[in-house]
Amino acid sequence: MSIEINAPMTGKIVSIVVNLGDKVNAEDEVVIMDAMKMEIPVYAPAEGTVKEIKVKEGDLVKTDQVLMILG
Repeated sequence: MSIEINAPMTGKIVSIVVNLGDKVNAEDEVVIMDAMKMEIPVYAPAEGTVKEIKVKEGDLVKTDQVLMILG
């Protein structure tokens, strides 16, 4: 079962906190975005292993765009 982590709003990826293969718990910070001149942390919605990272630092993303996939 795959779990998508989506962007909560339009913004820029400032930092990717995890790497491929990392195990994360629910509510772990995985990405930091910049939106409206504020840093917005994005949290894992559930426990899993990072299977795919679909963005890189500096990317502009839209609301609900898939940032990464947990397995």
